Amino acid sequence: MNQFIQIIALIELSISCAVVGVWILQKFSPNTFPFAIKVFLVLLMGNILFWPLGMNLPLVAYVRGLTGDLSIVLTLLLWTSLLPANKPAPIVFKFAVAIVALCFYPFALGLGMVDPYAWGYGSIAFLVAVLFFALVCGLASWTKGVWIIAIAILAWTAHWHESANLWDYLLDPFLAIWAICACIGMMYRRKRDKARSGYLFRPG
Repeated sequence: MNQFIQIIALIELSISCAVVGVWILQKFSPNTFPFAIKVFLVLLMGNILFWPLGMNLPLVAYVRGLTGDLSIVLTLLLWTSLLPANKPAPIVFKFAVAIVALCFYPFALGLGMVDPYAWGYGSIAFLVAVLFFALVCGLASWTKGVWIIAIAILAWTAHWHESANLWDYLLDPFLAIWAICACIGMMYRRKRDKARSGYLFRPG
């Protein structure tokens, strides 16, 4: 069973790394890749990362040694970003993740007497809070967020990864960095647009 979990984790990370690779290629391309091309590139890069190809371990194993397992939430956000009709995560979701991360990591790393990481080991109150957050995503018309959180909870229930803590299925440092950077970028754009509008409508 443990070997199966290890293989699943490597497959997940291979696909996620391949999706990031496609995203980087797309940024440098003047044309948008068709969905079929994206899938082909993901399969190609994912296979290159997953198989040892003459080395002791596959490339993704070394990546996993540095990054650890990604959360189910981040994994699904990455994978669904390839879909043609993908709806970006709303800023409310990014803001909520950023706030949770800024509160969670300092306390989880030993600041203060409260350890929120312990809540992930079966706390009913924490599970209710996560379900409430999924409900908020639904009320915000972001149904993909509801499905992502639901799948993360189901994966935790089935012990899909090595960790038995719900936090590890919902949040990871890369998801936190993405959310924080997105919020900072949004505030910078609003400030820039406000400054531009003030300059355009300035008397004289």
